[in-house]
Amino acid sequence: MIHQRLLKVGVTSGDINGVGLEIVLRSFSKGLCNNAIIVLYASENAIRTYEKLLNCSFDFNVVENEDTAVQGRLNLLECVTDVVINPGVSTLDGGRYALESLSSAVDSLLNKKIDVLVTSPINKHNIQSSKFEFPGHTEYLGRVFGVDNPLMLMCSSQLRIGVVTGHIPLSKVSSEITSEKIIEKIIQMKHSIIKDFGNENPKIAVLGLNPHAGDQGLLGKEDSDILEPAILHVNRIKQIAFGPFAADGFFGSKKYLDYDGVLAMYHDQGLVPFKALAFESGVNLTAGLSVVRTSPAHGVAYDIAGKGHASLVSFIAAIEMACKVYLQRNSLVVN
Repeated sequence: MIHQRLLKVGVTSGDINGVGLEIVLRSFSKGLCNNAIIVLYASENAIRTYEKLLNCSFDFNVVENEDTAVQGRLNLLECVTDVVINPGVSTLDGGRYALESLSSAVDSLLNKKIDVLVTSPINKHNIQSSKFEFPGHTEYLGRVFGVDNPLMLMCSSQLRIGVVTGHIPLSKVSSEITSEKIIEKIIQMKHSIIKDFGNENPKIAVLGLNPHAGDQGLLGKEDSDILEPAILHVNRIKQIAFGPFAADGFFGSKKYLDYDGVLAMYHDQGLVPFKALAFESGVNLTAGLSVVRTSPAHGVAYDIAGKGHASLVSFIAAIEMACKVYLQRNSLVVN
């Protein structure tokens, strides 16, 4: 790696009553601040509350702006009005806190005060308001950064899975699957694998929509009428897409190890196998944006919030991936 200034990583607190903030704090107590300058968008009151809950103390540095953030300590930029913290409970205050933290961090990313963004988990229900009418982070960030359909790309050391349709009801999936959308997502995934991971010749597997990829039309015609033409279209110049594959056998036979990316048709088709294989270490990368955003692959986990039991692995991996992708995009990584 070429010598380079330390990157500034903005970190949101997520739902204050979930595991997000405690994971952030516990991770930094393990020395995570040593390889980047970390800026947390939260409040001192929240940190003090979690110190009492977890019976420990955290070393942090309150800063007025990102320019005064330092290496080696967690830098707190206070941007949130105080709320009552009740770990394990979904509250309107928890959603408001999450949005204030996210809005502040995204504003800093827009204005290049931080280099990359790592978001802690939100509750997609209690965060809804006139300022946030989105199914999740991916769609919100797409609107802010002018991308109509960014790609949610779940990443681990052995697997990258994207989805054509994201946070929509299962009953609407079939009507939302079009050749145009599949082509768009394959191209997005191709560009991300090249730009973000340095693989110039990616191979992308496409999963069939129906059981057994339609079984030659017996179990549905979408695979032959929509998916196959889309795959043929993107392969006109060079073959990069393969399939459609029956999803059950694809994962059961570990065929995913032969590909650089996997495109699923809907949320659970992709995320169920991903989380079964890489729940603790997985990272969510929003592909297709001009900026770098990652997050841990888990949710708010109310059932263990405030108990100090939540795994730190996925969050730490999200920090590391955000920095690696930024450096890769800026040609600062030499393989």
